[in-house]
Amino acid sequence: MSDRSDKEWLRPAFEAVAIDDEGRACRDIPDSACREEAGNFFRHVGALSLSKSADGLIDPKLVLSWLLLQLGAPSALVGLLVPIREAGALLPQLFTAGALRRLPQRKWAWAAGAAVQGVSAISIGLAAIFLSGRAAGLVILSALTVLALARSVCSVCYKDVLGKTVDKSRRGTATGLAGTIASVIVIVFAGLLATGFIERLTLVTVALFLAGLAWLAGAGLFATLREHSGATDGGKSAFAAAIENLTLLASEPQLRRFIIVRSLLTATALAPPFMVAAAQTDDSLPLGALVLASAMAGLISSYVWGRLSDRSSRKVLVFAAWAGAISLAATVGLSLAGWLHPLFALPPVLFVLMIAYQGVRLGRSTHLTDMADADNRAAFTALSNTIVGVVLLAGGVFSLIAALAGPVMVLGLMAAMSVSGGLLALGLTEVQA
Repeated sequence: MSDRSDKEWLRPAFEAVAIDDEGRACRDIPDSACREEAGNFFRHVGALSLSKSADGLIDPKLVLSWLLLQLGAPSALVGLLVPIREAGALLPQLFTAGALRRLPQRKWAWAAGAAVQGVSAISIGLAAIFLSGRAAGLVILSALTVLALARSVCSVCYKDVLGKTVDKSRRGTATGLAGTIASVIVIVFAGLLATGFIERLTLVTVALFLAGLAWLAGAGLFATLREHSGATDGGKSAFAAAIENLTLLASEPQLRRFIIVRSLLTATALAPPFMVAAAQTDDSLPLGALVLASAMAGLISSYVWGRLSDRSSRKVLVFAAWAGAISLAATVGLSLAGWLHPLFALPPVLFVLMIAYQGVRLGRSTHLTDMADADNRAAFTALSNTIVGVVLLAGGVFSLIAALAGPVMVLGLMAAMSVSGGLLALGLTEVQA
């Protein structure tokens, strides 16, 4: 796409979607990047839509868990899916940020990471066709590990590239719009699962291959971003980068508070399996209904959360935290009353939780990007994601609590975490002001 077509063809669409009456000028990217912003905005939306769609099609919390059970994998392997996916995508970042900072154009690292995720998803699809039992479980977990590590590279680079190519007043809009588009695609997938027109195992396997192709396409599109070369100083060895980034906890009180808030709000990510357990579901788990509830929440809320986060990411985190607390508290109440039916009651409370989850994702992403500047954005991102990765890995203790006291107790603790996160988020700075 030429400079001329970016400026003349995409500019009206860009202004209609992303620019309001309060300001058309770029506030924190240079003029050279501002002139390319319209094209880059839609490249971000396109690549992120493909990536988020792939995430929805391969969702470890619902889709991969169901797949491993269908393939006869041991339940112990099924229990490792979410920790590997979540912690594996976050824990390595503290040690990779320094090396990635040596790249003057970090779009190439994101594109490479997306491509590796695509190959990993296709590998999972092949395992679903040719393997079963423990062998299928081990191969799928191995492929998911590679996928998670590649995702960690994308996560480190994305906010930095977004901060260089899209102005701070429009970043939440870009990510929110991508989330909405992806939600439509996942809703179609969920609808097919629910109707049963296509045999479920066949449909899930096809979805894995489509996820792989989506990541590969996203990698190609992201590589076309017009990213100007950035600073490469500060690229250190893994150990030196880790030590330097850890000192930010002492010198940056707002970053420290943000990390605590984000750690508490991991409850919105960890809760779904315990909600399913509280509903006492069995092999008749309504996979289509649950995936549909999750996707509908993303469709309805992503763009709204994105627009709101461009005005106040702090308030988005507060509102999302309390919405999560309401959903979890309602789940506890319904379970204690014996009304948490897996088809009629579970999808609605999961829907509310996923709205909260989308708010947490978009709010914390926009807040971190706008709180940092070009010099420390990669370090802030890596440190935050690594600490939260440790928290997610430690979240395995909730499985022990569930075994001893039941899933309802776990959901009560997670509701309290969400309330605490919302209260602490009130003390965050209005970084968009």
